[in-house]
Amino acid sequence: MIAAILFDKDGTLFDFNVSWSAWAQDFLATLSGGDDGLAGRLGARIGFDWQAGRFRPDSCVIAGTDAEAARALLPLLSGMTLNDLTTRISRAAAKAPMAEAVPLVPFLDDLAARGLRFGVATNDSEYAARAHLRTAGIHDRFDFIVGADSGYGGKPAPGMCLAFALAVDVAPQNILMVGDSLHDLHAGRAAGMRTAAVLTGMAGAAVLAPHADLVLPDIGALARHLGPGNRLNTTGPA
Repeated sequence: MIAAILFDKDGTLFDFNVSWSAWAQDFLATLSGGDDGLAGRLGARIGFDWQAGRFRPDSCVIAGTDAEAARALLPLLSGMTLNDLTTRISRAAAKAPMAEAVPLVPFLDDLAARGLRFGVATNDSEYAARAHLRTAGIHDRFDFIVGADSGYGGKPAPGMCLAFALAVDVAPQNILMVGDSLHDLHAGRAAGMRTAAVLTGMAGAAVLAPHADLVLPDIGALARHLGPGNRLNTTGPA
């Protein structure tokens, strides 16, 4: 019986590649001062193909934190500190134009009508997460919103997941963690939660399936797997 759902943000609520590839090109162009050669080298450091304008599946940006991205970029940027670069990434990311994986307002309202509680746990900063949710008009749908800098650690550690369980007073085994990466699924399982993978990130079904109770094309398919009393059905078409 599922009483609450904890969502990852990028690649789950929002389509990862559509949302972040154009932003990455603009950010790297600004960071490099318009030097295409440097922008390409910076992109390579974070798993972003500058010429193709697309992230590689092994990019540290996909499931990592702003600090991890900053540490990767810093060796090519003289005169900047890790804290300054991390803050710059977080502030710029908060302005990224996010592409909803599905229309989020009706999706969340439909699930809320079933009595479910919601949270967001992202390895992005909390500042950026709240900005993106406000822009999408869904910030007030969530009981719990945290980022990797919120004091609970980052995924794949279970800290954010366990904090959500405490915040909504729901046992972990009655919570569904929904995400697009192994970091999300590992965090959910480490916390004792059920897990659902979605394919709106960069990882494929073959990678995610061994770590998930359910693999879905996107979060919009989730309602079809919640039966009477919000019992999770892990069989049937995605």
